[in-house]
Amino acid sequence: MEIAMVCTRVSLLILILSLCSPYKFIQSPMDFGPLNLLPTTTTASSDFGRILFQSPSAVLKPQSSRDISLLLGFLSGSSLSKVTVAARGAGHSIHGQAQALDGIVVEMCSLPSEIEFYKGGEGEISYADVSGGVMWIELLEQSLKLGLAPRSWTDYLYLTVGGTLSNAGISGQTFKHGPQISNVLQLEVVTGRGEIVACSPSKDADLFNAVLGGLGQFGIITRARILLQEAPQKVKWVRAFYDDFGTFTKDQELLVSMPDLVDYVEGFIVLNEQSLHSSSVAFPANVDFSPDFGTKSSPKIYYCIEFAVHDYQHKNTNVEQVVEVISRQMSHMVSQLYSVEVSYFDFLNRVRMEEMSLRSLGMWEVHHPWLNMFVPKAGISSFRDLLMDNISPDNFDGLILIYPLLRDKWDTNTSVVLPNSGSMDRVMYVVGILRSANPDDGCSHHCLQELLRRHRHIADTAGARIGAKQYLAHHPTPSGWHQHFGRRWERFAERKTRFDPLLILGPGQGIFPRSNNAAYGS
Repeated sequence: MEIAMVCTRVSLLILILSLCSPYKFIQSPMDFGPLNLLPTTTTASSDFGRILFQSPSAVLKPQSSRDISLLLGFLSGSSLSKVTVAARGAGHSIHGQAQALDGIVVEMCSLPSEIEFYKGGEGEISYADVSGGVMWIELLEQSLKLGLAPRSWTDYLYLTVGGTLSNAGISGQTFKHGPQISNVLQLEVVTGRGEIVACSPSKDADLFNAVLGGLGQFGIITRARILLQEAPQKVKWVRAFYDDFGTFTKDQELLVSMPDLVDYVEGFIVLNEQSLHSSSVAFPANVDFSPDFGTKSSPKIYYCIEFAVHDYQHKNTNVEQVVEVISRQMSHMVSQLYSVEVSYFDFLNRVRMEEMSLRSLGMWEVHHPWLNMFVPKAGISSFRDLLMDNISPDNFDGLILIYPLLRDKWDTNTSVVLPNSGSMDRVMYVVGILRSANPDDGCSHHCLQELLRRHRHIADTAGARIGAKQYLAHHPTPSGWHQHFGRRWERFAERKTRFDPLLILGPGQGIFPRSNNAAYGS
């Protein structure tokens, strides 16, 4: 064992010398002994956004938490080290957040896909212990075999557990159960110092809270204990259309005020025929909605609410009656409410169908200059106007999601930043501008940069005027990050000093750029 450890440390020293040298001599996995370190790969230098492509000098494919610990422990203890490390899950970042230029990318999906369940008896909780590289779709498939499922989801399930917990993890269930980071009981984390720590709300709570929504700055999540609930057999999925924004948001807020009846609430803006039809790929019902979108100079905009009610068939609940009770209180367009019953699995995996459709059209692996914003309730109408001033409805390619969340479902001890709210409204909104930019359809480099500029203008203006905050944030300068965190910056920076003092982790975020004097604040 001691000989193996010496060999590993020698291998890591060779690695550091290589990465710090202008003459990189990484040749093969065998150069680095017991650790599965490889030369860089194409996937390690790209992501879903396809906006930034920053190549690391090496890729670690860990087989255990200990592999990650060995790497980070050696880097944090070496005076020679200028190497940074980024954890990469499914590569669904937009702006290179999981990239590490000339550093090391840790491919989390290489960890063994371990899932262990505890099914509690009556009155007891159930949970799953999963490795950080497990995808949510894997957890769903396995938990359903026991009649269980996590309570809170993301819209797209082919993301890793560690990846979404490093941000927040939101979807239409968030108003009811909070984000995914509010449904975690325990974590195993490898800190920037290389320490393997089991943490929870009652044990090493500051690390636990720092890592949740911490953008990969304090440690790498290698295991998580996820809270489970009984899974329904089916879901009643409902869509209702609106031609007035105020009525649309009023009905959304009505729905999230009924958590005993409603299990999921989202919504989107219907800008054009493309947004209407692309959003309906997974909705297996005939939608007889043929709106007049107006003209280019005078466009007509519509809105769609979608909500869902779980059908636990053994409880003998009449889901049709529940939907009827809900819909009678809504003010949607006349005869423009549609519903369909689907399996719980198909409902949660609905975006996969849209993905496969886009792949078949060559529209998946294109640029995705997405922007996600948390918006205070008081500013949502102003944000809608700002958005409409900066997009062209007739040629917008993609989807704009908009739906309410409830502040009291979020733990403010975590690292997530929520929007300012002077009135302390319980409701806030998330708006996702999920557009595509296809070079084959004429969106060249100049076109992409213009879209990014417009999104930056929307984010900056909304932040200054109404206190909105970016979710899955990207800021090009450290000062932008300081402004993003506001009064929470001091706590965030203090946690960085404690858990990753050499600024090794998460270089792609650009929050703590390294200098020759590496330790933050030194």
